[in-house]
Amino acid sequence: MPIYALGDRVPSIDPAAFVHPDAIVIGDVRIGPESSVWPCAVLRGDHGTIIVGARTSIQDGTVVHCTSSLDTTVGDRCVIGHNVHLEGCTIHDDSLVGSGSVVLHRAVIGPVALVGAGAVVGNDKVVPPGARALGVPARIVEDAVRQGEFEQAVETYVRNVHWYASSLRRLS
Repeated sequence: MPIYALGDRVPSIDPAAFVHPDAIVIGDVRIGPESSVWPCAVLRGDHGTIIVGARTSIQDGTVVHCTSSLDTTVGDRCVIGHNVHLEGCTIHDDSLVGSGSVVLHRAVIGPVALVGAGAVVGNDKVVPPGARALGVPARIVEDAVRQGEFEQAVETYVRNVHWYASSLRRLS
């Protein structure tokens, strides 16, 4: 799998995490236990730091980046959907960022919050704990997220960590 140091910036991947062989991890990227990084995802910690907590999935095609002044942090038990773009933002524990969405500089997604598929959370936007952010640009809606609402998705990807680590084999 393509895991690269960049100068003195070296990834730190917990042995209990799974990084798919077709994902790319570069530089100062820290991935917690039972987290997963799926095919074609790119985590590029070249100018800052990327932190991915425990039991979090970074799904296919997602790009996670940072800047020299803005790290990107994703908490524990988060689900980051397919083709998401995260840059210089904070995603707190137990949150879900839906497929195709964008979360930009200094945006903060509170605990147990949801960013809907295709939403754009612009610079400096705060999504409060338990809130849903939907649309372009993202707007907060009243329909609150329930604690544990994403638990099934988290558990599915944690099971996949162990299944893929033990059973994935390349045929070509």
